Amino acid sequence: MSLRRRLFSSCIMMMCSVVVTEGEAFAAHSGKHQPHRKAATAQKASKPAATGPAAASRNQIEARSKAEELSVTGQQHNAGGGLLVRQTAPVSVSEVSRAYISKQVSTISPTQLIASLPGVQAGNEGPINTETETMHIRGLDQTQIGFLFEGVPVSDAFSYAPWASSMVDNENLASVKVTQGSVDLTAPLYNADGAIVSMQEIRPSDKVGGYIDLSGGTHSLQKEFLRLNTGEIGHSDVRAFASFSHSAANLWRGPGNVERYHVDANVEKRWAPNSSSDIVFGYTRSHQNIYRNPSLAQWNQNGTSFNYDGKYTEGDTNYYKINERFTNVIFGAIHNDFKLSRELTLHVEPYTTFQSGPNNYGSTIPITGGYLGTQRYDVLDGYEGQSGKVTVESVHPWKQNTSGFTTNLDWKTSHNTLSLFYWYSYGGHTEFQNQYALSSGGNWSYAQKYLTANGIRVTGYQENTIQQVNAIGIDDKLSLLGGKLLLDAGFKASMASVSATQNLPGADPYKAGKNYFEPTPQFLASYHITKADQVYMNATTSYRLPAGWSPYVPQYSMTSATPSSTPAKNLGAEYFIGEEVGFRHNGPINISASWFHYNLTNHQISSSSYLPGTSVLISTQIAAGGEEAWGFQGEVGTRPWHHISAYASGQFLHTRIGNNVDAGTDYLPTKGKQDPGAPKWSGAIGLTYDDSVYFGNFNFRYQGQQYSTLMNDQKIPGYVTADLNIGRTLPSFHTRIHPKVMLNLVNMGGVNYLSSISGFGLTAVKQKGIFGNTVNASTPTYVVGSAFTAMATVSADF
Repeated sequence: MSLRRRLFSSCIMMMCSVVVTEGEAFAAHSGKHQPHRKAATAQKASKPAATGPAAASRNQIEARSKAEELSVTGQQHNAGGGLLVRQTAPVSVSEVSRAYISKQVSTISPTQLIASLPGVQAGNEGPINTETETMHIRGLDQTQIGFLFEGVPVSDAFSYAPWASSMVDNENLASVKVTQGSVDLTAPLYNADGAIVSMQEIRPSDKVGGYIDLSGGTHSLQKEFLRLNTGEIGHSDVRAFASFSHSAANLWRGPGNVERYHVDANVEKRWAPNSSSDIVFGYTRSHQNIYRNPSLAQWNQNGTSFNYDGKYTEGDTNYYKINERFTNVIFGAIHNDFKLSRELTLHVEPYTTFQSGPNNYGSTIPITGGYLGTQRYDVLDGYEGQSGKVTVESVHPWKQNTSGFTTNLDWKTSHNTLSLFYWYSYGGHTEFQNQYALSSGGNWSYAQKYLTANGIRVTGYQENTIQQVNAIGIDDKLSLLGGKLLLDAGFKASMASVSATQNLPGADPYKAGKNYFEPTPQFLASYHITKADQVYMNATTSYRLPAGWSPYVPQYSMTSATPSSTPAKNLGAEYFIGEEVGFRHNGPINISASWFHYNLTNHQISSSSYLPGTSVLISTQIAAGGEEAWGFQGEVGTRPWHHISAYASGQFLHTRIGNNVDAGTDYLPTKGKQDPGAPKWSGAIGLTYDDSVYFGNFNFRYQGQQYSTLMNDQKIPGYVTADLNIGRTLPSFHTRIHPKVMLNLVNMGGVNYLSSISGFGLTAVKQKGIFGNTVNASTPTYVVGSAFTAMATVSADF
């Protein structure tokens, strides 16, 4: 029976198994598509102010009492110190709120903020990082996870690497939500198999004011942040804020540094009740010397001292100054919600993102007898009469633009909500290489002429990729039994086209592409047993197009006519079919638990490897065929009791590769093996104290062992880490300034560990395949987890 037929059967069984009972009615919301909800503050008449010391003291006590009352009231739906926010959607969802985010290190990425949530495995490379990061959710890696900011996709449109840290400062994050096992049909994504990370920005304030923080710590870590709010401008119902930040640090492992400049801005116009427009803008410019990812043997021999070299010697491609990345990102979106009538609501959001490099690596180029594509050159221009190799800074200029728009029309009646939606996206990516010869001291300059042969740029690739997506769908929600029972069925048809060219002599194919049609039906149901207890079930589908341009056209080194990577044999999209059954309880102790199962067909594992003799990273795809996974996850959080909140989460995950994998020369017996990068056990414990003056937060996390090869013959051990954050709100002395001090300790135990896998492999040892042919060993590489970091912050609202 085909997987899609099995999905249809699962949907029928779920619909037939819904238990319907009478009971007390109350509203239940799907949460699948939620437009922005702006917090409009009501203007209240002010009483005459009392004067004198006694009145001032009484006013302070009353203000403190009201603040605590609001804090406790707000946390009724925000348990576990902000790690367990109440959810009602008929899918597994976890969320961190502003209450939790505000107590963490302001320089860490959004993926680190969700590291304690069930099923989330975040590879923490450093306390500040401008590179894309590794992470897994239920065994799916970062290229299989959809990342949204304000409803707009923010992953790299081609490699699918998340750019979450380039989109927004943590000081401006309102929440980060993780949907662990399904993808919202309306989400503008073509790379999300079964998980979404969705970030929401804070809204402009109704009053003039701002926020400032200054931070400093170990490894010369620093950050300066300033946000200014206009408040309502006149009586126009227009509000705005803009912020600027600068952050920098030395690499904690090896020589080099990282520096980031970022701007956020938001302009909001409220046209009428439930009708508004938001202009969201972000800009990032960053530079980082690259961390070198070790193999297991290099890690065992060198530990955390393994990285790029601090001094240059002749021919050294691992000199740190020639291994660096520059990232420039401009993001813009206009989110519009219009209440057209009592029943009709229209949501429209155009967006655009510009991203550019370059990425720089060390390499060597043959002076004679090298290659441009498959064409051999005699000698490099300007090097006649010489031989050997030239050590170069290999500069990889790249740029891409992704633009699109989403639109949703919702028709809501007393028991039914019908939604029609459409999404269009267009993206383009260009990339090539320029090779600049190094001096005897390891220096180079853009003023130099890059290397050529016969007047042609010396490069391993010169590609251009264009991608377009059209998606249209329908979703219908039916609310029965006074809102206790919700049935939700939807369907989306996605049509995509990808075209890639490789402008190198002899490239085969020179041009390749594919048109895709991916249907994705979904069925969801939830039933509220009581106001505090809910059960839900779902059967969902989603897909992921092949990542990058390497699946379509080859890329080359300059030392051989043989491609360093070849196009994929199967260009089909990865397809996901998943089922979940879950339970939630809300009360003094909040509980969320679910069982899940999914199948993947045409599973593509995104990996990377170093070109031999260079520090150049190339993207590779491993065709893993089919995969099956099932497991349990849960989280528990308490409401504040004597200002103390507790949280715990955990997951058991069982994965199974469904077939023997083609290794090129033979097939390896991988059927039944565990999927790499998918630990069986993971969990976290959190404890929070907050009495509105003193506050603190402790997080303890565990990740089980992870295989790095499909043959399960190499792995990294499990590890534990712990973070501590403490602080105090300082007196305001009857001013508008509300200062606060905070101390953050990251990896407070100073654990040295490998946090995740950056380069997967088929087998770590040379062996015979199923048909007796030799399969050579591969060398997986790993991400080194962040060292102990201390950071102190002084901040103030004003």
